[in-house]
Formats: sequence, structure tokens, C-alpha cells
Amino acid sequence: MKFIEMSGRTLMTMLEPDEVSPQQLQRAGLTDSCLVRVNQQGDIEVRRHDRWDVIGGLLGNFEPRAENASGRTWA
Repeated sequence: MKFIEMSGRTLMTMLEPDEVSPQQLQRAGLTDSCLVRVNQQGDIEVRRHDRWDVIGGLLGNFEPRAENASGRTWA
């Protein structure tokens, strides 16, 4: 499965109003400096000490938004 990694702060900049809210992500443990990744299905995962946890999801047209916000491509 391919992902784009970014910081929590970067993820927050690309959220759309109809997606998971910043408050929901923060309650799930997202911080500005944490490492997150988005897969090609739109799942948002946050890096924990010993694993990745799914904490939300993105909807429609998130692929170019993720690339533009992070400056990275799918790997």
C-alpha cells in the first residue's frame, strides 16, 4: 500500500469542512509535530511509539491535496 507522510500541522492545512474535524483528530492524539500518513484510500494514520493507528479519513479529491500540502508523492 502506498502512503504520503507529513506532519500533523500539514495535515490540518489540507482538511475540508466535510471531513474529520481538527478537534476530532486532536482528541485522537494528533499534534502539530507528530508524524502522520495518508494511504490511497484516504485513511489517516498517526505514528505511535510502536505502531500506526488509524484516526480518521479524508474524502474525495484528497490525492492532489496530500501531494500539494506535503510536497511529496505516493511511496
